[in-house]
Amino acid sequence: MTNAVFPQTIFITQRPFNDYGADDMRYGDISEARLKREFGLMNISNIVDPYTLTRLTTFDNPQSRFAGVYGGMHRGGKVSIQDCARLLFEEMQKTSLPYSFVGPYRYLINQMLKHFQRSTGTPFSDAQLNAAYKNKIIDDNSRDGIKLTIQQELNDHINFSTFGYPQNRIPELSNIIRSRALPKFDSFLLDKINGMGITVHDVHATKIDIIRLEVEEQGWKACIKFIGQDHFGLDVDDIRKRKFNQLDFFKIWFILQRYDKFGFKPFLTNMEAIITIQGVRS
Repeated sequence: MTNAVFPQTIFITQRPFNDYGADDMRYGDISEARLKREFGLMNISNIVDPYTLTRLTTFDNPQSRFAGVYGGMHRGGKVSIQDCARLLFEEMQKTSLPYSFVGPYRYLINQMLKHFQRSTGTPFSDAQLNAAYKNKIIDDNSRDGIKLTIQQELNDHINFSTFGYPQNRIPELSNIIRSRALPKFDSFLLDKINGMGITVHDVHATKIDIIRLEVEEQGWKACIKFIGQDHFGLDVDDIRKRKFNQLDFFKIWFILQRYDKFGFKPFLTNMEAIITIQGVRS
């Protein structure tokens, strides 16, 4: 029986990395008529109307009890496309606060919004994002969690006679991982207020490598590398969801990204983490 040689990839998602063809990576592709007709995006902002490029007053603000008293006639001054976008980004920063007010990662959304505003489309990475990803993996001690899944598989099948893990078990390990929940920021409470649920939430693609496996007489230790990639962008299915369609933050995001007057570029969010797991000979 041949031992596996490491480093080696033990799992990769079917969804590809660098998937620039995904719908949530499109930008500047939807007209005003479609935004209103198909998605019901009428009142976008409390500050400015992106369709008419007009500042809103108290009488226009959808949240105000005076809204509409002038029959929809906008009474504020005109703004340029550039100023309108700036005002919308400022409003996004403010409306993100309820989702990112605790913990060490709460400032990530500010950095990602600034990156979005630059509209370069270049990938984003950050040490704090990597730390959040690593802690998400390490702190998941559920039976179906990836960390314990890999640990259990290695514990059960390491050959202490040959001091290694059988190569022919790699496909089975990959299948086991595929049946588990991969690391993502979707906890019931914490990720909704620490900034991670709004910055990443899901992870589009994941790759897992065993970098190193050390087997001794009475135990073993493995170094595992996780690479995750998400898209900082919204697709049409996102904006159709009630939780997105009714929140100013996501409505503004969709308009800035997809409205053909703006077309700010979405981008790939890259993260990685290296963890160590170990076990003893039973």
